[in-house]
Amino acid sequence: MAALLLATAAPAAAQPAAATAGHWDEAMPAGANYQTAAFRLWLPQGSGAVRAALVLVPGSNGDGRGAVDDPEWQAFATREHVALIGVQFADKPPRGFIEQYIDVKRGSGDALLTAIARLGATAGHAELATAPLLLWGMSAGGEFNYEFTAWKPERVAAFIVNKGGVYYSGILGDVARSTPGLFFAGEADMPSRTGIVSGLFLMNRRAGALWGYVQEKGLAHVEGHSPALARTFFSEVLAQRLGRGDGPLKALTQDSGFIGDPRTGAVRPARPGETADQTSAWLPSAAAAQAWAAVVTAPAPATAAK
Repeated sequence: MAALLLATAAPAAAQPAAATAGHWDEAMPAGANYQTAAFRLWLPQGSGAVRAALVLVPGSNGDGRGAVDDPEWQAFATREHVALIGVQFADKPPRGFIEQYIDVKRGSGDALLTAIARLGATAGHAELATAPLLLWGMSAGGEFNYEFTAWKPERVAAFIVNKGGVYYSGILGDVARSTPGLFFAGEADMPSRTGIVSGLFLMNRRAGALWGYVQEKGLAHVEGHSPALARTFFSEVLAQRLGRGDGPLKALTQDSGFIGDPRTGAVRPARPGETADQTSAWLPSAAAAQAWAAVVTAPAPATAAK
C-alpha cells in the first residue's frame, strides 16, 4: 500500500497559475448566494470520452482552480479516465465563517453544473454535461459536497466531507444516503467541527447511509490523509458503480460492501440482511476497507500539523 502523506490545507488566498494548454476556464456571473464562481477543467491526454468528473473544492472562499495541476490528482484522473474540475467560490461581502455558497440549492449548485457543461462543450467533451461527479473538498469544500449530494444525489458517484463545520441539511433522502461517502474529522480540530461531522455521520448511518467515518489522530484542520484515501475510495466506487465504461450509476447496498469499526480498524464483509450500525463505517470493497483501516489506526504524528 502506498505511503499515506500528511498535507496542510492550502491558504484560502492562494492564486492558481493562469490556464495553459490542456486547461479550459469558465466563470459564471454573480448569483443569489455567491459573488464569484470560476472553474478550470483539466483532461488526461488521449483519454477519449471521460467516465466521470472529479470536482475539487477548496476551503472557505478559496481558489481551487490550481488543484487540477496536482500530480497525484492528475495521475488518478489519467488512470481512471476522469476529468478534473477546480473550483473557486466566494461569498458576497461581508464574509463570515458561515458560507452562503455552500447552500447549493440557492444557485451555486446550478452554477457548477452549468459551468461543467460549458467546459465540456468548449473542450469537445459533451459527455461532461451528464457525467457522474466525484466530489472532494477541504473544510467548506466538504460542506459544499455534502449539500450538493443532498440536492442532486443522482448526479454524484461518491463524495467527501472533510472537517467542515457549517451545514444546511441534516438527515438526507434515501438516494443521498445510498451515495457512498467518507467523513473526515481531526482529533485536534475545533469541537464544533468534529461534533457536527460525527453527528451528521451517526444520524444518517443509523438510517442506512453507505458512509464511512475517519477520525485522524492528532490532526486539526488540515487535509491529512484525505486525498490519498479518497483516491482509493473513488477508484473502488467507480469500479462498482460504472465498471470500465460510462452510463447510469449502479446502486450499491449495505450488503454489497465491507463494515469497519472506527475504534479498532477491524473490517469484515457485510453480512446479508444485517441492519446498519450507526457506529460502523461502510466501505465499498476490501481494498477500500484496508486503506480506511490504515488511516484510522495510524498513530498521531510526532509533530501534528495544526
